[in-house]
Amino acid sequence: MPVPMDAFDEVRPAVECLDLLVGPVAAALRDWHGSVPVEELRYVDTDPAIADTALLVERYGPWLLEQSANCVVVAGKRGGETTLAACVVLSHTRVDVNGVVRRQLGARKASFAPMNQAVGDSGMEYGGITPIGLPADWPLLVDTAVADAPYALIGSGGRRGKLIVPGKALAELPGATLLEGLGAA
Repeated sequence: MPVPMDAFDEVRPAVECLDLLVGPVAAALRDWHGSVPVEELRYVDTDPAIADTALLVERYGPWLLEQSANCVVVAGKRGGETTLAACVVLSHTRVDVNGVVRRQLGARKASFAPMNQAVGDSGMEYGGITPIGLPADWPLLVDTAVADAPYALIGSGGRRGKLIVPGKALAELPGATLLEGLGAA
């Protein structure tokens, strides 16, 4: 079975590409802690015009869809308080915002965060938001299927480039909570 690295001509350790990453992601890699060595997180340069998963998969092959994960920012609201959270699910699934996410956040209402808020508060670009380097006070919800993946192709924080990260490393990120069924078919 192919792995995400097989789709790209040049795959480099992400720590060798810090100058290509947005500030919060580069800082998180510089301060990396976890059982997975930081050198196992890889960077691939991709065209910003194909940052969206559907376009990327169209270019590099449909098999890559099952080995890609999306990170979306959700706003949970309760009693005038808003909590931003990041949700990481395999790309062929959808985040269960109104079920799993809403209950996990203890929110009355949950919805995708407005783009300008997600981008502004994360310090990342729309279409490239990644769970690595997010604000420390954000809950990070990770589907167990992502954590179980040998590797996941994810955003790099910007529209240019992608990261290839062992699922185990995503499960160990600060603030991560593993949730079964976060990604619904």
